[in-house]
Amino acid sequence: MCKKCKNIEFGFTSEKFPAGTHMCLIYSNEEERAAVVSKFIDSGIKWKEKVAYFAHKMDKNEMDKWLESKGVFISETDVEVIKAKEIYYPDGEFIPGTMLDTLQQLYDSSKKEGYSAVRVCGEMVWALDNIPGSERLMEYEAKINQLMESHPVTALCQYDANKFDGATLLNCLKVHPYTIVNKQIVKNPYYLSPEEFLAEKK
Repeated sequence: MCKKCKNIEFGFTSEKFPAGTHMCLIYSNEEERAAVVSKFIDSGIKWKEKVAYFAHKMDKNEMDKWLESKGVFISETDVEVIKAKEIYYPDGEFIPGTMLDTLQQLYDSSKKEGYSAVRVCGEMVWALDNIPGSERLMEYEAKINQLMESHPVTALCQYDANKFDGATLLNCLKVHPYTIVNKQIVKNPYYLSPEEFLAEKK
């Protein structure tokens, strides 16, 4: 997280947090997910931020309809929807360093385009599709926290508690400084610094 960045709103909570906050949503049902994600996206649009959504299967048209069903009406350019395959493993393999470079480039280009900040929201269930390199997902999640110091992309990572196993969800908590509980952002007591987490996994 960027310690010097301005505080921004996330929509689903009245509290403000610095741009570059890295948080996870471990959800049990669609209602719970929608209540957070739709507000997170809507808030980013209202505050003139670059908003990108990394979707497992939905395309732009499907995403727009989903948002409309939640009361969020957007223009053609408000949200960039990118399929998981195109963003996480465009060449068929997930490589943490490549994805971190992509986030850095997204941040740099967005600032040049005049956006006030950048927020991304990713569906992480693609990692269960037996993609080469997907076993390095938590390495990537840990290293995002290092990237945020210089490139404060606000990130909300979605994990379906019905699909990911307990060990993965525990690791998920270890690499996200903040987690979302009952639509509130809470400091994660399980969080380890990138250095601690990566050393633990060696």
